[in-house]
Amino acid sequence: MSMLHIVNKSPFERNALASCLGHALEGDSVLLIEDAVVGAIDGSNFIEQIKVAMADKSVYVLGADLAARGMQENRVAEGIQVVDYAGFVDLAANNEKTQSWL
Repeated sequence: MSMLHIVNKSPFERNALASCLGHALEGDSVLLIEDAVVGAIDGSNFIEQIKVAMADKSVYVLGADLAARGMQENRVAEGIQVVDYAGFVDLAANNEKTQSWL
């Protein structure tokens, strides 16, 4: 039973991303939206945790939220997939459950 974990808070302000990565199971998907997208930038303080999680989980970032924060998609760490709103919907539809991390 796969789950989509949605994180929207900056990892510099809250521990939602770390908690999410610690609880997500093999085969789950993690989507970074809103201020959480800063964690997906290559070289961020959190990228190593994300890379470890990518061994058995899929990690995504919402492209529109990157753009809204003035970040280019080419700054996203390798292995993290950039999705648009339709991709967000597909992720929600293709996972049996969703969990929002606040």
